[in-house]
Amino acid sequence: MKDKVVIITGGSSGIGKALAEIFGSKGSKIVITGRNSDALSKVVFELEKKGIEILGVHSDVSKWEDNVAMVDQTLTRFEQIDVLINNAGINMRALFSDVDLEVIKKVMDINFYGTIYATKACLPHILKNKGSILGISSIAGYRGLPGKTAYSTSKFAMQGFLEVLRTELLYTGVNVMTVCPGFTASNIRKATLNKEGKLQGESPRNEDKMMTAEECAKRIYKAAVNRRKIVIMTRQGKLAVFMNKWFPVWMDKKVYDLFADEPGSPLSQN
Repeated sequence: MKDKVVIITGGSSGIGKALAEIFGSKGSKIVITGRNSDALSKVVFELEKKGIEILGVHSDVSKWEDNVAMVDQTLTRFEQIDVLINNAGINMRALFSDVDLEVIKKVMDINFYGTIYATKACLPHILKNKGSILGISSIAGYRGLPGKTAYSTSKFAMQGFLEVLRTELLYTGVNVMTVCPGFTASNIRKATLNKEGKLQGESPRNEDKMMTAEECAKRIYKAAVNRRKIVIMTRQGKLAVFMNKWFPVWMDKKVYDLFADEPGSPLSQN
């Protein structure tokens, strides 16, 4: 990855920030995007001190024009694009019967359309360089999770899109990779929206025992170098995908019970 230009959407925290650091430490030229300009500037400053060549772009992936500007600024600074990592994402936690439809639209706009827009804007340049397109998805893209209507739907949609793209680009030299990290200690649960679209606050899960964002990023980097197609990281994730394929009705109850046990679970209202 040395001297490759890598764009990471949602790169100002969590897995995105960890990816910027690991790719940058290997000699890649990094572009990170984010909606919070202060957080973005802080990460740029931090990684520049470590000798990483990095550009921060204040951008909202859910807006097509912002993605076009992201590409323009990247080309102005680095003159090429080799890798796009679709990492920007937002979560939600509420029963479908209770949630405001605007919350679902917001999650879909960021998680799904953000991937569509960023990929469309970058694709001509990645095709030229026979680079890579990555999507940071979730086990929620294989198995619908209760209380996470929009999140699961957006990840199913993302994975369907990446599968189509992977097939269409099969003979172009471009690698398309779907990554499902499993439970990872990151900011996404703290940035989860409730039924009214307000921030949930603290994570309902104990993140101390989860894979760290840094470990997750290391595994993604290795998979990107090896041009993998599908990466399901954890044993729990692999088991969930397998069991859901062969025993979906049994999994309904298991998944329900798992999420009903979370502190403050909306399922406890049922």
